[in-house]
Order: sequence, then structure tokens, then C-alpha cells
Amino acid sequence: MLAGLLGLAVGSFLNVVVHRVPVGASVVSPPSACPGCGHPIRARHNVPVAGWLVLRGRCFDCGTAISARYPLVELGTGVAFALVAMRLGVDWDDGDGVRLLPAYLAFAGVGIALALIDLDVQRLPDQIVLPSYPVLGALLLLGGDGSALLRAAEGTVALAAFFFVIWYVAPGGMGFGDVKLSGLVGGMTAYLSWGTFLVGAFLGFLLGAVAGMMLMAGGRAGRRTALPFGPFMVLGAWAAILGAGHLGDFYLDSIGF
Repeated sequence: MLAGLLGLAVGSFLNVVVHRVPVGASVVSPPSACPGCGHPIRARHNVPVAGWLVLRGRCFDCGTAISARYPLVELGTGVAFALVAMRLGVDWDDGDGVRLLPAYLAFAGVGIALALIDLDVQRLPDQIVLPSYPVLGALLLLGGDGSALLRAAEGTVALAAFFFVIWYVAPGGMGFGDVKLSGLVGGMTAYLSWGTFLVGAFLGFLLGAVAGMMLMAGGRAGRRTALPFGPFMVLGAWAAILGAGHLGDFYLDSIGF
């Protein structure tokens, strides 16, 4: 419950990040304003989801329509944070899940922001990706599991190296931003298990391929159409983290790994 409420608030901030970071604007100031009339949004109307519903999706001052994407991002982030807390089995009387919670909540927020920006402008900004490495690394230290940290470091290097090879061999196949993001995906999935790492990496490619085929079948894309790969990497990683990774663990156990 608490994680979900926190997610609603973080989702409101992510809307600002997604809108401003690609154009190089500050995410701190000026305050959010209506794109139609420029009037700052009142505090009582800035309550996640509820504010949009009260306003019926329109600016209080000029009546300009406010995209439903804003409350959907807030709601989606709230649901994502709640699922993370459930996955980690957070029990405030037992510190294991609580210690890992900040790292995976932060990874959820970063993933949502990057996925939306990549969909909008087909770019994964260094301003978000690169600082996430030391931040998430420091937060994982709170987990206190040395072997998991070593596995996370190995997963970071392994997946980034794999993506780098693909980028180098087939330059038009993916952007270098995908290579940078792959290290985060590799580290955060490998921390939990090698099975989670394998499934997360595989699902990213699978989801991307399925989406590409569906778009081509619908006549909305061709063989050379560039598709943002970041959202599929994020979806694959979170599918693995939230449960699909157990399939990878089962497979590795079956072959004696």
C-alpha cells in the first residue's frame, strides 16, 4: 500500500522528467504549467490521478485538454511500485526485502522514464542512464549480499558486452543508448539470479521481435523501420524480475548449472 502511494507521487515527477529531459530543460523549475495558457498548475490540482479526474482532463484556467497519459503514468508507476514490494516480500519486521526495496523501486522509476522517452524521441538520455549506474549500485549495497553483488557486476559486464558486439557488428541494428541501458538491465536482473538474467535478456529480444512483426503485419512498419528497443528491454527485465525469471532458474538447475 505504502509503496503504491509512493509510486503515484513518483509517477507525477516522472511525467516532468519525460517531458523535460529530452529537451534539456530543468526538472526542478519552473513549476508545471498548462501548455495552452502557461498558467502554473495549482497545488490542489497536482494530486496524482485525482487532480486530473477532478479537472475532467482539462486545464482549470483555459479548458485545454490534458492528455490522459499523465494520470496513466502516475497510476502505472503506483502499480509497478506495489508489484515490486510484493515481489520482494517486503515485511517491515524482516529487513531482507526492505533493504533491497530502494534499489528496485529506483530501477522501476528509471525504467519507466527511459521507456517513455525512447517511445517519444527514440533516445535513451545519458542524463538518466549513466547516473543510474552508481546510484543503483550503491542501493544494491544495502542488500548486504556479497555474492549477489558480484553476480550483478558480472551480469552488467556480460550483457553490456553482448549488446556492444551486436551494435559493433550491425551498426544499424540498435543505438548505443541500448548498449548503455543493457548494463543496468544485466546488473539488476543478475543480482537476483542467473536465471532471471537469462530470461530478462531473452524476453527483451523476443518482445521486440513480436512487436516488430505485428507492426509489419499491420502495415505500420517495414523491414528497415527503426523501432525503439529500450521499452522492450525494460519490459523483459521486469517480467523476469517479477516472476518469469523462475523459468530460467528451473532451466539452469535442470542442466546442473
